[in-house]
Amino acid sequence: MSALQTWCVSSLQRVFPATPPPRRAGGHILNLAVNERGSFQVALRHAGDAPLNVSVSVRAGQDLDVRIRRVGYVPVAHHTTDVPRVPADMDGIGRIPGWVPDPLFDDAAVLLPPHETHAFWLTINPRLGAAPGRHEVRLELVPERGRRQSCRISVQLHPLRIKPRREFPVMQWIYVDALLDFYRCAGFDERFWHVLSAYLRDLAAHGQDAICVPVFTPPLDGVKRPSQLLHITRRGRGEYGFDWRHVRRYVDLGRRCGIRLFEWTHLFTQWGAQHAIRIYRGQGQDEQLLWPAETAATAPVYRRFLAAFLPEFHRFLEAEGLLKRSFFHLSDEPHGDEHRARYCRARALLAELAPWMKVMDALSEITYGREQLTDLPIASIRTALDFQRAGLPCGCYFCCNPRGRFLNRLMDTPLPKIRMSGWLFYRWPFKAFLHWGYNYWYRSQTRELIDPYRVGDAHAWPGWPAGDPFLVYPGPDGPIDSMRWEIFAESLRDYALLQTLGVARNARMLGALRSFEDFPKTEQWIHQARARLLRG
Repeated sequence: MSALQTWCVSSLQRVFPATPPPRRAGGHILNLAVNERGSFQVALRHAGDAPLNVSVSVRAGQDLDVRIRRVGYVPVAHHTTDVPRVPADMDGIGRIPGWVPDPLFDDAAVLLPPHETHAFWLTINPRLGAAPGRHEVRLELVPERGRRQSCRISVQLHPLRIKPRREFPVMQWIYVDALLDFYRCAGFDERFWHVLSAYLRDLAAHGQDAICVPVFTPPLDGVKRPSQLLHITRRGRGEYGFDWRHVRRYVDLGRRCGIRLFEWTHLFTQWGAQHAIRIYRGQGQDEQLLWPAETAATAPVYRRFLAAFLPEFHRFLEAEGLLKRSFFHLSDEPHGDEHRARYCRARALLAELAPWMKVMDALSEITYGREQLTDLPIASIRTALDFQRAGLPCGCYFCCNPRGRFLNRLMDTPLPKIRMSGWLFYRWPFKAFLHWGYNYWYRSQTRELIDPYRVGDAHAWPGWPAGDPFLVYPGPDGPIDSMRWEIFAESLRDYALLQTLGVARNARMLGALRSFEDFPKTEQWIHQARARLLRG
């Protein structure tokens, strides 16, 4: 028997270094619409005593493009707390603490250590004009010594074209300060715009259609490095000049990269709208604030600024055709009576100065919806169905919470559970999905960069579980995708499939999706449900 063993694996299974070969290798069929991207893996295990270089090549015919990436491993020190220790809700049992597969590197070779399992991730993309029917992907794995290995996967392209997702914006916050810091940009220099374009293209390629625009430095998760696109000069008491050049360039770049909707910076501080946000002279290079950091949310100096800024903002949005493509925020995650009182005062100020501005905020308490304090609540998945039952339109979000059996996409969230995201978003008429962490590469609440390949929890476990702060890793000139990000994107294509076919939200096949806790969490259910839809 060869010292090198290879086998095909579903992309809904994590391959750990200690994963053994299967007792029996079964056939693998990937069912896709004729314009739908999909994925699978090939695993390798070396039973010899010395490291072995192995390269992989692919033959797929003229109808399929295949991208090969090597699955990388990152350390995860602890499981997420308060999650049932069962395979449906927690992955890596017996493997964590340890190495967890997540980043996907553009390599077609691996130095395979003895007695370890590694994997390659293959993304299948039907070419324009691909013919429906059965196609074969053949993989050749060539070790530096010993005989070649091969494996095959069948791709069934169904004669259905999935339409782009409609009326369900997906938003995950991109941290411009992290790009500036990690790539050592000198402000908004040409290096920054080059790097930013790679990340915006990545967002659009994974189904995101909205990005946040840091017209001001976002008041989120600590005092951040200034990333204010809007250049501001103070001309006198309550008089300001605004240069929109970099804001316009950011938006135009987003459009060219496939983004069509835009979120704008929260205008009051996080967790209760206690203060005015930090807004800088110029763009903040010298960090000179226009008012002290502890300035109250509705203080006269901030009111005068907003009275000058908001009309100019409105004119900019109209001139750029953005007004109906924009989402506006007041304060992130308000909760409790004290926050609510301050939120009401800030909302009244905005209603007076900018009656055209509709507000959307992440929150959990249904009072904000019932009293119409927020035009579009983005409710935690813990309470989102309460909003639905009360007839209150809302979006939904998750982050480090809720836990238990709830949906999430952490380093130890099973991949089939992540893949159910799009199904659950479709099951009820949610208006949007929001997540805070696309690329938060900092120690929690600080400006101290972490190494995301070594730290997945921002040094904030157990409050922040591994995987919550980011979905991509920094590469030399752009993002390195994660398995979690790929599977989440596939879940959004499931949403688009359901929408294309006009599946009723109360359809029998969706009846098993009872809540964000109680839903199918198996690969088998997903494959069978998709096959049923694709076959009509």
